[in-house]
Amino acid sequence: MTVAIEQLAFGLRRETGLPFHQAVEAVREALKAQGFGVLTEIDVQATLKAKLGAEMPPYLILGACNPPLAHRALTANPEVGMLLPCNVVVRDTGRGIVVEAMDPVAAMGIVNDPAVAEVAKAAREKLEAALAALD
Repeated sequence: MTVAIEQLAFGLRRETGLPFHQAVEAVREALKAQGFGVLTEIDVQATLKAKLGAEMPPYLILGACNPPLAHRALTANPEVGMLLPCNVVVRDTGRGIVVEAMDPVAAMGIVNDPAVAEVAKAAREKLEAALAALD
C-alpha cells in the first residue's frame, strides 16, 4: 500500500487509520526513529476546555527536534531558533485521525540562507519518512 503524504503550502499531511492515542504513540516512535525528540507537548483540546470552556476534538501539538539538524541550522544562522522546533500535529477531524507536520523548507525559506535551506531539506526528508512509517 502506498502512503499518501499531501504537500500543503506550509506543511505535510497524512491520514492514519489508527485511533487517536495509538496514532500519538506511533508518531512519537516514528519521530524517534528519524532522530527527533519531543521537546514540547500541547494538548490543545484540554487547554481550550480549561481556559475557555470550549469543546473540540482531540488535538495535540508535538514540538519535535532533531538535535544534529537543529545544531547545524543554529550554527548557520542563530536567528532560526525562532522557527524551531518542528511542530507535528495529531488531530481528530471527526472523520479520522490526521497527522500534520510543518514543512521545514517552507518555514526556513524566509531565512534566505543556503546553509539553512540544506538543513531544512534534510529535516523535511526525515519528517516525510516519519509520516510514511505510520500504521
